[in-house]
Amino acid sequence: MTTLPERPKTALLVIDVQRGVVASAHERDAVITNIATLVDKARAQDVPVVWVQHSDDGLVKGSDDWQYVPELPRRASEPVVHKNYGDAFEATDLETVLGAAGVGHLVVTGAETDACIRSTIHGAFTRGYDVTLVGDAHTTNDNSAWGAPPPDQVIAHTNLYWRYHSAPGRRAAVTEAGAVTFGE
Repeated sequence: MTTLPERPKTALLVIDVQRGVVASAHERDAVITNIATLVDKARAQDVPVVWVQHSDDGLVKGSDDWQYVPELPRRASEPVVHKNYGDAFEATDLETVLGAAGVGHLVVTGAETDACIRSTIHGAFTRGYDVTLVGDAHTTNDNSAWGAPPPDQVIAHTNLYWRYHSAPGRRAAVTEAGAVTFGE
């Protein structure tokens, strides 16, 4: 139902699952396991897997913390989008990558829920994409010292409001990793 009818395909988006980003993230290992399962499933079904990798002054490109976690090896044929802002579309080639692959539906996983995940799902939705957030395949760190709710509440709230998000001609959805289908 995307507003991009010439793009009937689905892609798996893996956002910022980098060593320094998820080192202390809520339920890190379970989330990474769920993402790894989805990556394997997408590859088996010839669904594009698009990797997003953040860098900024606190996460220096090329550093150990900037590297993706070893549990999620990227294939050389899979695109990586380098970003410097929360929204993976902002000042990147993500739109070009997805357009070339005919993608109008994104299945979103990664980190951090209250920053890059939220920015990207909203950025995709406003650009016309259908967006499925995988409820047990995104995570965040504990930012309660700065006034945020605990991580489990941030994740639960994001899953709740995204489930009911709507706009003309687009679908927002939340599903668990085990129920993800990559059908068009």
